[in-house]
Amino acid sequence: MLQNALPEHVQSRLADYAKLLRIDRPIGSLLLLWPTWWALWLAAGGMPSLANIVIFTLGVFFMRAAGCAINDFADRDWDRHVKRTKDRPLTTGRIRAWEAVALFAGLCLVSFLMVVLFTNSLTLYLSFGGALLAFIYPFMKRYTHLPQLFLGAAFSWAIPMAWAAEANELSQLTWLLFTANVLWTVAYDTLYAMVDRDDDVKAGIKSTAILFGEADRAIIGALQAMVIVILIMVGNQAELGSFYYLGVAAMASLFVYHQYLARERSRDGCFRAFLNNNWAGFAVFAGLALDLML
Repeated sequence: MLQNALPEHVQSRLADYAKLLRIDRPIGSLLLLWPTWWALWLAAGGMPSLANIVIFTLGVFFMRAAGCAINDFADRDWDRHVKRTKDRPLTTGRIRAWEAVALFAGLCLVSFLMVVLFTNSLTLYLSFGGALLAFIYPFMKRYTHLPQLFLGAAFSWAIPMAWAAEANELSQLTWLLFTANVLWTVAYDTLYAMVDRDDDVKAGIKSTAILFGEADRAIIGALQAMVIVILIMVGNQAELGSFYYLGVAAMASLFVYHQYLARERSRDGCFRAFLNNNWAGFAVFAGLALDLML
């Protein structure tokens, strides 16, 4: 109702900003949220502090939005060659390049202030690495066929940060979770890149989907298998119980389903497989939270 009361040109600008920050597409935030919550709950050995839940939940949404802004800034000339992205507001000129950079900087600053004001020095030091990864990832597709690996590191950096905020230290479990999430991110973002593979080849954009070629599904399957193995190692070291392993088993079952969806490598099938990873991350979190609670 409030939005409808605004002048039409203001409504249009707000809609463009929402598209730039992917407010209308929360899947990226959810894929970032579940591993962050894995780390918070596991570091706490149960229920983490309400303050850390709020800080890192908001931080996930702010930093994902910041990442979208700088990604579209980096790709503003390339996106016009890709069917799925040619109408983005930065590509069409409805939003200027400096506005995207300003939004990236502003959202990073807000997230940084939350860390400074409400967490500890270890988390603060780690936050610089997170900001650097968020900035450099979008430019990697120009120089390497492994931009998904950089995305994995960026999407996983919230794990050591959340762990440090809750436990004021890092452990072997922290880095096992980090490794599992990097591999998982490479797997699901390769599925995402398979959606645009034909357009990316024409535009000269690099990705693991192009690098893997006809071995794409086999390599994704191997990555998914490694994720499950590492999560089992986490459960063993943390002495978790049956609810956690049920969550991991649910993730494994969904991974098999993703292979089925992508069996013909169609755009729609690969995109559906990518989206379904949200439920895989939720399954592990639900199992972990229930196990620690009960």
